[in-house]
Amino acid sequence: MSKNEYELRTTVWLPLKPPAVFSIFSDAFKLESLTPSFLEFEVLTPAPIEMKQGQLIDYRLRLHGLPFRWRTRITQWEPPFAFEDSQIRGPYSLWVHSHTFAEQDGGTLMQDVVRYAVPGGPLIHTLFVTRDLRRIFKYRHDRLPQLLGVDVSECRPGEIDIRRLQKGTSRDRCDTRSALPFKADSSS
Repeated sequence: MSKNEYELRTTVWLPLKPPAVFSIFSDAFKLESLTPSFLEFEVLTPAPIEMKQGQLIDYRLRLHGLPFRWRTRITQWEPPFAFEDSQIRGPYSLWVHSHTFAEQDGGTLMQDVVRYAVPGGPLIHTLFVTRDLRRIFKYRHDRLPQLLGVDVSECRPGEIDIRRLQKGTSRDRCDTRSALPFKADSSS
């Protein structure tokens, strides 16, 4: 682990079962609708994109006016409970984003855990990245209910927690499988 790795954790509770919530993420092009317009985010991989472990997806976006290409790989795909994408090429030095969908209180508790590092280290993180990530995930919390056809007042977004990882702490590894409410059956 690099000394300049960070972790973002956030949750949102939605009044739908995991398969309904997960369905939004089964279509890579929905990510365009979940991303604020200031990023000018666009999926470049031609449709249809079969979402599965190992799938590569290419994007284009702008950060503070600078154009970037971003390529991710789906490193875990366990519908309707979890998936993980990892940056292969893009604006971050490290980006591993896990998404889990757990049934809770008649709906779904969706959790995002992102482990990441940025070029330029703590200064760039403080000046730009923290604020940008909070805006992006806040936008997503606000937009998800619309895409799912539910009233925003029925949803419960959690805090967007961002912290620097310290070597040797319990948060120095991003392993989503430990957060899952089940052990995935790899035989199916």
